[in-house]
Amino acid sequence: MAYFLGVDTGGTYTDAVIVDEAATQVIGKAKSLTTRGDLALGIGRAVDAALAGAGVAASDISMVSLSTTLATNALVEGQGGRVALIFIGFDAGDLERGGLTEALGGDPVLRLAGGHEHSGSETAPLDLAALEAEAARLGPEVMGFAVASRFATRNPAHEVAARDLIRRVTGRPVTCSHELSANLNGPKRALTAVLNARLIGMIDRLVAACERHLAALGIAAPLMVVRGDGALISAAMVRERPIETILSGPAASIVGARWLTGAPDALVSDIGGTTTDVALLRDGLPEIDPEGARVGGFRTMVEAVAMRTTGLGGDSEVHLITSGLEGGLRLGPRRLIPVALLAVDHPDMVHMALDRALSTEVAGEFDGRFVIPMGGNPGGLSAREAALLARITTPMPLAQPITSRLEVAAMERLVARGLVMIAGVTPSDASHVLGRLGDWDAQAAEKAVRLLGRRRTGKGERFATDPVVLAQKVVDQLTTQTVDCLLEAAFAEDPAFAGEPPEVLARHVLAQRGIAGHRGVVQATLRLGVPVIGLGASAPAYYGAVGDRLGAEMILPEHAGVANAIGAVVGQVSQRARGIVTSPGEGRFVAHLATGNQMFASRDAALDALEAALTEEATERARRAGAADLRITPERDIREAEIEGRVMFVEASISVTATGRPRIAHDRGVA
Repeated sequence: MAYFLGVDTGGTYTDAVIVDEAATQVIGKAKSLTTRGDLALGIGRAVDAALAGAGVAASDISMVSLSTTLATNALVEGQGGRVALIFIGFDAGDLERGGLTEALGGDPVLRLAGGHEHSGSETAPLDLAALEAEAARLGPEVMGFAVASRFATRNPAHEVAARDLIRRVTGRPVTCSHELSANLNGPKRALTAVLNARLIGMIDRLVAACERHLAALGIAAPLMVVRGDGALISAAMVRERPIETILSGPAASIVGARWLTGAPDALVSDIGGTTTDVALLRDGLPEIDPEGARVGGFRTMVEAVAMRTTGLGGDSEVHLITSGLEGGLRLGPRRLIPVALLAVDHPDMVHMALDRALSTEVAGEFDGRFVIPMGGNPGGLSAREAALLARITTPMPLAQPITSRLEVAAMERLVARGLVMIAGVTPSDASHVLGRLGDWDAQAAEKAVRLLGRRRTGKGERFATDPVVLAQKVVDQLTTQTVDCLLEAAFAEDPAFAGEPPEVLARHVLAQRGIAGHRGVVQATLRLGVPVIGLGASAPAYYGAVGDRLGAEMILPEHAGVANAIGAVVGQVSQRARGIVTSPGEGRFVAHLATGNQMFASRDAALDALEAALTEEATERARRAGAADLRITPERDIREAEIEGRVMFVEASISVTATGRPRIAHDRGVA
């Protein structure tokens, strides 16, 4: 009998499940810690344990599918490789649009003459000489390049020429904006290309790690990856377009939630180590965000599930708010390695540092915090950053390698580059103190929380003298921020509140009093009208209080902890190609094709030519993505206007979708 293997690699855990080929039941499952230094180790341990638990031989696996939150987490935390943006035909003001400058974060930008008009005609020649010189200079400093040209979706010639030159000169990966979206809005396409280029190295390492272990086991089945809209894509294709894996894990969790519960309508809330992802399941299907995936404050042009992703998870950084007399707490958005987890692998170093800090009454700025080297390409670092990184050879107390205040900022930049990670107090540590979790070193967690409580409020008093009290406050804060996440999603999806900012509505005094069940001269009650499906390994530890606060039915399915891995193997392959037909004058119709623009004398001839080209493109991409038994679905949107009794053609857009089941081992030769 054949089986499917689903793998989900998250910020903290890697999950694996074995599902029967009919996708009717879970045969086996396992979890292992994600090993950032070598992802293959965590993947291997989870896969091996799942196979052993299911009693399934590696040769019986006919398909493997991978979902991940690594790309989502990287964007939420502002991490990723250093890239260069080649910005063709745009002015300096365009860099400020759509969050592009923020997304670049100081990475180099080269603005060049060139680009095209709305019609697809060339605005100015592309300066290839200047590009060649700058590409040669920047190549050693960056991990990849993003190329965005003005109106490239009407004519991609300059992006293609720039891509070919950069690959020849540098050998680095290059992302073209027109390959990721057929929509206008150049700065937003450029942002999407920048984020894609930033993620290429990370996703390539993940796919390679998975492939290495599958090969070692003798599993020859196709490897698929979950896209942000829940569809599947081949591993080869995702290496070129890693941006499509943002919201991969959350999309898989939606598919898994439906499979596990059968609930047609519900809010699905998936808590991981780094993020909480909330989406609406309506009539058994997830909503697709028409404006593109939004992650970490960036609105991309990637088609994905309508998901609200917040930097809140079991491993979120605990911030103490020292302003005001009473002080307070805030969680996230950055993920830390829990002290309790670090102590499992490095018990002597962690406990020695914690005990040393506890032996004095003076609270140090970095007490209870540690830094861990993560490897990676250090290209583009300043001299100070490189010197600091060279001193971080093993996990150590955070204060140890820092020699001046200037190096505190340098450390933050190393964290942003993903070259090091910080360990500190998280909700997972708090849960160990409270006895809700017991997987890691609870004693180390108690010491770290005790140290954190020594920090002072505005009144000069300690935040907490009892670590249990502070731990409970941390868990309560997680409940509060989770409730806000769910309310935001609910207001965003309810058409009665369209046009109102959901983040404002969720925190409005009436909403907050309604959740609290205020009873006074005014009585207020607010609750969710749909159940909540809680997913994630830590959901049982936290979500009972969330359901109570919202007055909602909380569904915690049996396999909630591996829902992403389940969702990874029950999806379909889907690829869509889009294009437009414009009319520069009466009796002239232009089909904007990937191979160049073609002029036609009739509207229908242009539409038919474009649809045929898009069908060929969607079919080829679906087959590359690993699909078999394709279904082709074309859609036309023709915009016309009546002027003085005559119907005038304005523009037409065509999309062709090719959908099919994933190709499995015994039909790998299917065309």
